[in-house]
Amino acid sequence: MGVLKVIAKRLDAIVGPGVMLLYPLYASIRAIESPSMLDDQQWLTYWIIYSFLTLFELSCWKILAWLPFWPYMKLVFCMWLVLPIFNGAAYIYDKYIRKYINLGGFGSFAGFGGSNISNNYTEEQRKILQMINSDARKYVADYIDKHGWPAFERIIKVAEREAKKP
Repeated sequence: MGVLKVIAKRLDAIVGPGVMLLYPLYASIRAIESPSMLDDQQWLTYWIIYSFLTLFELSCWKILAWLPFWPYMKLVFCMWLVLPIFNGAAYIYDKYIRKYINLGGFGSFAGFGGSNISNNYTEEQRKILQMINSDARKYVADYIDKHGWPAFERIIKVAEREAKKP
C-alpha cells in the first residue's frame, strides 16, 4: 500500500516526462516525416505552448511552490495538449493564436510560407492547401486565382487516376 501512495503522490514526476517530452518528441519526428502539414501544426504549436508554460514556471516558481496541485494541473493540461483524441495544441492555435497572426500577404495566401491561408476558401479547401509543399503553394494559389477551384480539383482527380494506373 505504501508503494501505491508514493506513486500517487509523485504521479507527475513519473508520468510527466513521458507525456510532456518523450511522446511529443516521437510524434514531432513522425510529423516531420509525414507529407501532411496538419500534424506539423499540432506539434509545432505544442512546443510553443510548452515553452511558454516553462517560461511561466521559471518566472513564477516562488508562487507555484505554494500550490501543491500545480504539477498535477500542468500534467493534465499537457495531456490535453498532447493526446490525439483532444489535439489541444491545434485547438488553441485555431481558436486563439491564428486570428492574431498576419505574416504579410502574397497572392491569396497570408504568408504563403506559413500556414495562414486566405478566407476566400472553405475550411476543407484550406486544409487541402495546407498539405501542399510550401514551395509550391504560391504557384498553386496563382493557378487557383486564375482558373478557379474547380479547375484545380480536376487536376487532382486526373493525378489520382494516373497514380492508380499499373
